[in-house]
Amino acid sequence: MTCCGVDMAMAQPLIQRLCIIGVGLIGGSLARALREAGEVGEVVGCGRGEDNLQAAVRLGVVDRYETNPACAVVGADVVVVAVPLGAIGPVLRTLVPHLSPTTVITDVGSAKGSVVADVERIYGMVPPNFVPGHPIAGTEQSGVEASFATLFRGRRVILTPLAETSATAHELIQRMWGLTGAEVIDMGVCHHDAVLAATSHLPHMLAYTLVDTLARLDDRAEIFRYAAGGFRDFTRIASSDPQMWHDICVANREQLLKMIALFSTDLERLAGAIRSENHAEILAIFQRAKRARDNLYLE
Repeated sequence: MTCCGVDMAMAQPLIQRLCIIGVGLIGGSLARALREAGEVGEVVGCGRGEDNLQAAVRLGVVDRYETNPACAVVGADVVVVAVPLGAIGPVLRTLVPHLSPTTVITDVGSAKGSVVADVERIYGMVPPNFVPGHPIAGTEQSGVEASFATLFRGRRVILTPLAETSATAHELIQRMWGLTGAEVIDMGVCHHDAVLAATSHLPHMLAYTLVDTLARLDDRAEIFRYAAGGFRDFTRIASSDPQMWHDICVANREQLLKMIALFSTDLERLAGAIRSENHAEILAIFQRAKRARDNLYLE
């Protein structure tokens, strides 16, 4: 059968063999999306939790699994490292002797500077087939059973290719994420980490700290009983995986500390205005914030 001169019987998926190391929400959703698009052949999962990997097979997210990363990547066209930031370095070090020179490697880490530094330490350089990436998507749930094919649809995926990155590898990962329905954009490593510190990492630190502060009050049970929708909305992200956010906090500490310092200064300014009953300053802060928030394009 042919269509527009193309033999459909001979058509091949974009990725013949995909290896996902860390078959959780992100890795599992990527596999589901590529399967739905018909652009992946075999999917090999890898991870430490065999129950989760067995669930991935049962759900049809992966075709088979390995618990040893060195075995999992054999013959893979693309390897997606979807483990917490603190584990990316050790995983990559394990993979080095077992990867084909043509295998394209990418990651999903929320801080790119630390990942690039890990790669440089392990390889002694940034290999041309390594494409750092970060999908701006997720939920508070984890594990393969929380994954779904439309997680990335309408979301952004940031790639941070380096000077050493092969144009062919870059294009492949762009196309891979594009198939999930995501908007794929390129950004510099340092700029990515600064932007994410402000828009994602700082809000998570604030949510965790607020809940921890209130949870240690003597009348915490009553406080939480009467918490309104605003509190639930603001603190929803404090239900995210603590280990993952610990790793992000440490990996992007320089940019995050800058944002914490800036926010602390502004919070103290508000506290001073409240203390001195400076009604004009309080109102001005709230009005500026409302105008800024109303003008944001958020989905």
